Amino acid sequence: MKYVVTGCAGFVGSNLTDRLLADGHEVVGYDNFSTGRMAFLSQALDHKRFRLVRGDVLDLGDLTAAVAGADVVMHLAANADVRFGTDHPRRDLEQNTIATWNVLEAMRQGGVKRIGFSSTGSVYGEPQVFPTPEDAPFPVQTSLYGASKAAGEALIAAYCTGFAMRGCIFRFVSILGERYSHGHVFDFYKQLLDHSGQLHVLGNGQQRKSYLYVQDCLDAMLLAMDRSSGPVDVFNLGTDEYCTVNDSIGWITGQLGLRPAVTYAGGERGWIGDSPFIFLHCGKIRKLGWAPKFTIKQGIERTLQFLQKNPWILERK
Repeated sequence: MKYVVTGCAGFVGSNLTDRLLADGHEVVGYDNFSTGRMAFLSQALDHKRFRLVRGDVLDLGDLTAAVAGADVVMHLAANADVRFGTDHPRRDLEQNTIATWNVLEAMRQGGVKRIGFSSTGSVYGEPQVFPTPEDAPFPVQTSLYGASKAAGEALIAAYCTGFAMRGCIFRFVSILGERYSHGHVFDFYKQLLDHSGQLHVLGNGQQRKSYLYVQDCLDAMLLAMDRSSGPVDVFNLGTDEYCTVNDSIGWITGQLGLRPAVTYAGGERGWIGDSPFIFLHCGKIRKLGWAPKFTIKQGIERTLQFLQKNPWILERK
């Protein structure tokens, strides 16, 4: 099959690109390299079944040309910087919502009928039910990132209904693993490299979060794409566990052999839109036969090992 992967040089996108190539597929990678890394594509660039297109998802013309003739578009390009959403309010609208419309319109013009979409558990805002199922009532949105992804989901549903497309929407928890380049493990490790005796934490450290190792995430996505049957299927992707920020700090500092003094900014949220408890019900994807192979602790440890072995990733892009 021929896949187009938007955001192919990003964390999840580059791992997905390598997996699809290993499985024998043809892949067109599409990225503007605003946050993606060419180094993440070192394996893909050696493949004769891989073609890289430097392009922006906001450029409908380039995007339409790139998706022409594809069987499936895996749309992973996005602004994933949840924390600073209120500093740049238009960024989420453009890079998440309008970009998703562009992908769908390019597909419509090119006759491409299948899409996989990286959404987020943040669309649930601060739900009342835990673990949170896919059919939970949508609450008031609490982050611009979550709102922009919810809008993208709605556009996909409308296009699938109006133009006989098929879509899989994946609501991720936070993803961990090799090529991870932002998030709490990255931030804590960078702090500890700068001053090993002190660690400052946003919030109170009691925030409860669920995480998923990137290869487990890819297993789930590809299984769902293969077995889903509806015009639009929504899948939560996460583990059946969660940890506190303090748990994660203990695992990180333990692996580094450090005992820093930890200080806290205070409050149950680290920033505006930070949900203090994220824990998704993943029974729907499990019914298809998927189960994660790695615990949250193992995912954090593997992420830290990657950062230790690749110090260049800590440099500002």
